[in-house]
Amino acid sequence: MKFEETYLNDNILDALDDMHFKEMTPIQEKCIPQLLDGHDLLGVAQTGTGKTAAYLLPILSMIDDGSVTFPDGRKVEFPRDANNCIIMAPTRELAQQIDQAMQGFSYYLNGVSSIAIYGGNDGNRYEQEHKGLTLGADVVIATPGRLISHITMGNADFSKASFFILDEADRMLDMGFSEDIIKISKQLPKTCQTIMFSATMPDKIEELAKTLLKKPVVVKIAVSKPAEKIKQSAYLCYEPQKIKLIKHLFQTGNLKRVIIFGGKKQKVKAINKQLIQLGIKSGEMHSDLEQAQRDEMMYQFKSGQIDVLVATDIVSRGIDIDDIAMVINYDVPQDPEDYVHRIGRTARAEKDGVAITFITEDDFYYFNQIERLLEKEVTKTPLPEGIGNGPEYRVMKSQGQRRRNKTGNSKNKDKNSRQKENKTDKKEVQAADNKKQRSKKPHHNKEKESRQNTTENASPDKQRHAQQATNDTPDKVRTGKRKKYKKTKTNDQRHSAKQKESTIQTKNSSIEKKDNPSGVKEIISKPLKWLKKIIS
Repeated sequence: MKFEETYLNDNILDALDDMHFKEMTPIQEKCIPQLLDGHDLLGVAQTGTGKTAAYLLPILSMIDDGSVTFPDGRKVEFPRDANNCIIMAPTRELAQQIDQAMQGFSYYLNGVSSIAIYGGNDGNRYEQEHKGLTLGADVVIATPGRLISHITMGNADFSKASFFILDEADRMLDMGFSEDIIKISKQLPKTCQTIMFSATMPDKIEELAKTLLKKPVVVKIAVSKPAEKIKQSAYLCYEPQKIKLIKHLFQTGNLKRVIIFGGKKQKVKAINKQLIQLGIKSGEMHSDLEQAQRDEMMYQFKSGQIDVLVATDIVSRGIDIDDIAMVINYDVPQDPEDYVHRIGRTARAEKDGVAITFITEDDFYYFNQIERLLEKEVTKTPLPEGIGNGPEYRVMKSQGQRRRNKTGNSKNKDKNSRQKENKTDKKEVQAADNKKQRSKKPHHNKEKESRQNTTENASPDKQRHAQQATNDTPDKVRTGKRKKYKKTKTNDQRHSAKQKESTIQTKNSSIEKKDNPSGVKEIISKPLKWLKKIIS
């Protein structure tokens, strides 16, 4: 079906003609007439199917006309000083791409304005967004978090909005924006026409659709297979062998215009570091980068300043680059449709492309699902010499099968040995307990004998105190905390004895000083003893 056969106004058709758009894609053919008739819509289609134009073209056409009367008799007007359309996107990159498409489609429109609102910018950009919202930009393209910030600050008034669009709704829910979406929807009038697009249709999307949409038209486009010009292959390897494969691929071929997808940003950073050490012009793209850094990185890659871009799935959707020669899946995506999105970055604009995936044992189940979606088996390439042997590929019926098989084999193999070990352990424990019981009694006797000897050799006062302490001490304390109690008791006794001895010495010295102040008695007593010995 051609665009000219729809009710799009002439200004939109002129822009499409200049852009050489003649035929509609399946998603556009099913959505545009329904949206022009004023229906809420739920579209299930992956990126790259033309869904952005499927909702932008009819909305821009109606806003440009100033008002529209739907077949059911409803008449809607679009004031020039109001935010007439709110478009939500999960990432800054997708918001920017929608804004760029908006500029092209609205080239011949009179006074239809738009503004893109997303985080990661400076204060000047925030002021521009504030001004665009207050002055009434017709189309607001925003990420949920940034728009919530403006709503909280009182910068936005969506009471006159006529369209509310959620692009890639499934991804927004995965990123935790569910509450933000509900909060934004409450700022809109109940008569607002709501449009939701999603690449997948999980239960949470159906629940959100029931909450936001009113008798929606459901349009489902089957997930398209990757282009036939993409040469797909895979390596069966272990995790430590992946970086060796990366080095091999880049050392054996002059690779340029390559995207490497990693599952986590930490891994993306590590891969990029390894490539730089090999002398390869590469860069990284992940959520830790500020918006200005992301823009600069994408500019360097598009302009050819760097040859390789290592990225998370942030680049798998919403990035339009036509000359990607190779895509490497360093990690297997857990969603088969994400695999299609990733490798769909190559073989665009009627060019050939290569897609290589590294598969570990933990990825077997997920790659089985990918091959089931593709309805074919991906070629498994042998590992290069010097890297070693990889695991043997097999079909997994469930995600936990590998773990069960691995533990099950070890259980059957070591069952008898474990039983023997358990018996041995029981015997050793019993022997240790018996030894412990035997060792307690002699130890108790030694402590008792030591205490008795100490008491017998002590002075009468000490013996009386020791006997009293022993009689007053509970049995539990004497047996369980004997050492601590004995140490404390001995210190007290020593301290008391010292005090008594010092007191006696002080009294004797004072008496002697009174009787013999000059100390003559002590001096004379010594020679008298010697004289007695000599005489005798």
